[in-house]
Amino acid sequence: MILGGVPDIRVVGEATDGAEVPAAVAAYAPHVVLMDIRMPRVDGLAATEALRAAPDPPEVLVLTTFDADEQVLRALRAGAGGFLLKDTPPAEIVTAVRRVAAGEATLSPAVTRTLIAHVTAPTPASGPDARQARALRLLDGLTPREREVAVALGQGRTNAEISAELFMSVPTVKAYVSRLLTKLALNNRVQVALLVHDAGLV
Repeated sequence: MILGGVPDIRVVGEATDGAEVPAAVAAYAPHVVLMDIRMPRVDGLAATEALRAAPDPPEVLVLTTFDADEQVLRALRAGAGGFLLKDTPPAEIVTAVRRVAAGEATLSPAVTRTLIAHVTAPTPASGPDARQARALRLLDGLTPREREVAVALGQGRTNAEISAELFMSVPTVKAYVSRLLTKLALNNRVQVALLVHDAGLV
């Protein structure tokens, strides 16, 4: 009902269970999948992981009634382009669909707080864990300039802010972001930011 009356958005299909998502995506080729976490049999998180692992996947915007830390992080690590709570105002949901379709990350304020709490948590004194070691290993494969852009993404900088900070044009910043996603085998800039935080670089 929310999306049906929006002129530039067309609802092309629906699925009642995560197991139905791959077939529905293959049949309708949507640009964005609005994914509920709570579904029978295969939940939305598993469906998101499977969908984003496939070639040329659509963007995924997760919509749920709760923001448990583990679920937020699992969805974002799987490549979801956004995570919203169901009490998000309808106009903001519409905006989020447009943003995710354009390749921009979208998080509700509550989810953003969860993410901030995760990335600012102190590293265990015993040393880097397996996730940190993996993140450092991946980032070691970047050029110094790519690493600077990655760290800026980890700090939550926009393309325009990175442009001003690193003295490069916005199109050049976009090219670097695209290169980072390819080299790191990631789907969006939120995943790059999580990787940078996992490595302890910000």
